[in-house]
Amino acid sequence: MEPTADIALIGLAVMGQNLILNMSDHGYKVVAFNRTVSKVDDFLNDAAKGHQNVIGAHSLEEMVGLLKRPRKVMLMVKAGAAVDEFIETLLPHLESGDMIIDGGNSHFPDTIRRTKYLESKGMMYVGTGVSGGEEGARFGPSMMPGGSAKAWPLVKGIFQAICAKTPDGAPCCDWMGEDGAGHYVKMVHNGIEYGDMQTICEAYQLLKEGLGMSNQEMHDVLNEWNKGELDSYLIEITRDILAYKDEKGDYVVDKILDTAGQKGTGKWTSVSSLDLGIPVTLIGEAVYARCLSALKEDRVAASKILTGPKFQFAGDRKAFVEDIRQALLASKLVSYAQGFMLLREAAKEYHWNLNYGGIALVWRAGCIIRSAFLSKIKEAFDRDGALSNLLLDPYFHGVIDRCQPSWRRVVAQAVAAGVPAPAFTTALSFFDGYRSERLPANLLQAQRDYFGAHTYERIDQPRGKFFHTNWTGKGGNVSSSTYSV
Repeated sequence: MEPTADIALIGLAVMGQNLILNMSDHGYKVVAFNRTVSKVDDFLNDAAKGHQNVIGAHSLEEMVGLLKRPRKVMLMVKAGAAVDEFIETLLPHLESGDMIIDGGNSHFPDTIRRTKYLESKGMMYVGTGVSGGEEGARFGPSMMPGGSAKAWPLVKGIFQAICAKTPDGAPCCDWMGEDGAGHYVKMVHNGIEYGDMQTICEAYQLLKEGLGMSNQEMHDVLNEWNKGELDSYLIEITRDILAYKDEKGDYVVDKILDTAGQKGTGKWTSVSSLDLGIPVTLIGEAVYARCLSALKEDRVAASKILTGPKFQFAGDRKAFVEDIRQALLASKLVSYAQGFMLLREAAKEYHWNLNYGGIALVWRAGCIIRSAFLSKIKEAFDRDGALSNLLLDPYFHGVIDRCQPSWRRVVAQAVAAGVPAPAFTTALSFFDGYRSERLPANLLQAQRDYFGAHTYERIDQPRGKFFHTNWTGKGGNVSSSTYSV
């Protein structure tokens, strides 16, 4: 058969099938393949029925033979060993100039390694984050490609055709940078998603336990919030979840066990922040909150032994609802500020030329963290491309100033009432630490020098000049070398 297909996609789970149908809708001819070959026929006879641009292959040889050169093969398989296995299986069938695209949630170091490996064989590699879930894949995801720079002109047309568009028509897909940049940006996106979800859950807990609101009342509150500054996909779906009833007329959310799962991208973001020395505290707390929720049996047992205050709110309910809204907004801003701090440091470490305003635009539609808020982030980086922290942008520090009184009241009320609010609390602590000209780290350095001769710098001497004190008179004058972990 004559090679007429534009791209092949391997992996016919929901995301893979929907991406194929999306490409077909936009006029691209796609070859569908799956390791379990029977799934190819199932797909062609069911979801892809009537799509003339979708053709099936029953072997890798047949799949590659149907592709126009340079051949593009997209993998939508489980991250990790499966990706490496498919690469090795595909390589004998490809030639110089061909490319492999990984559209899964791969860890960015793997993408860095795979890009170098494919390029050493004269081929190209693209690691692209795809966000938006199954609906996004079908009708327009946010896409964050990176990898071999020469590959971008060859896939740009397809990717920007199938991706989501902003209200003014801009595609939510752009080139992130070389090797692992695309998957790194997607990783941070997912980390921010963890933070967004946790802050919304804390707002829910305060409304439910603190004010005793019903699900319908909370639905109405979030419906109002979604009309203003918090307008976003996650607020929208939370609003809908709170009102959803089963066939018995019971609220489904109340029947769901309070143990959260996770697939690793939030953890990866937190680990990377520690490796790079960037305090992405809110995402870290969001990950730990999921870990704590998973200790269900332990928590049930502890609840029978450990006691705390009962939340008895006696103030102005309407005012407290507004305080919670503003605390949520301020905490959300800190999460994004920390995320972009991490992106900036990663760009230095891995030599990526990241476009921060472009990243905000890519996240503006199609993805899970899409919100009106992101247009303000793009505007901030348009005003100052070298902006070191979103909190320093005039618009955003104006928002923080306005929200501070409410934010502090909510955190204080939560602490006094014994309601856990780790994301709200750590966001406020980060803000207070970041705006502090002086922190108690001078004492910490003295402690380190006392027990380990780790040295310290002085305020009356140039930076980079280190000193050691023999604090006990018994330690001698030999100091440890300076280092960072």
